[in-house]
Amino acid sequence: MSGVKMGKDKHNIRRAGFADALAIFNLVKEHPEEVLPRPLSDIIQNVDRFLVCERDGQVVGTVSWQILPEMGQTRDPSIEIKSLCVKQAHQRAGIGHALAEAAIARIRELHPSNIIVLTFTPGFFERLGFQVVSKETLMHKIYAGCINCSKYDSPFTCPEIAMSLRLAEPS
Repeated sequence: MSGVKMGKDKHNIRRAGFADALAIFNLVKEHPEEVLPRPLSDIIQNVDRFLVCERDGQVVGTVSWQILPEMGQTRDPSIEIKSLCVKQAHQRAGIGHALAEAAIARIRELHPSNIIVLTFTPGFFERLGFQVVSKETLMHKIYAGCINCSKYDSPFTCPEIAMSLRLAEPS
C-alpha cells in the first residue's frame, strides 16, 4: 500500500503491524456508538487483517475484515468489513472512503463471492457499490458475531443496516 494524497495533506494507508495494536484499540474505543468494541487481544490476534491510515506518525483511521465461516466446502465465501473508523479531527477528509477502498482491494485478492458490512451509515457504503440486504441472508454473520453482541438484545432488532457488495455468483 502506498500513500494516498488527500487535499494538501499526505495520508499513508498501510497494513497494520503489532506496534499499531494499541492505537487501533484506542481509536475503536473513541467510537462506541458507531463501532463495536474490540478487545486488545483480538486486535493483536487479527492485526494481519487491519489497515491503518497514518498522518504525521499517528494512526488516524483504521479498518479490518473478517472471513466468515462456511459449512463444508467453500461455495459462497463472504468477508465482513469491520471496525472502520477515523479520528474525529480527521473526518470528512476522505480517509474513511480511502480506507474502505483499500480494504475492498485487499479483500478482492482473496476472491470472495461477497463483502458484507453492518453499518449505521448506509449512504457511505452505497457510494462504494454496496446494496442493502436482509439480515436473514447473513445468518453465518449472525452466528459468527452478532449472537454474542452485548450491545443489542437480538441481531434482528439491532439498528445496523446489513449491506452486501456481490463480487461473484455462488458456486
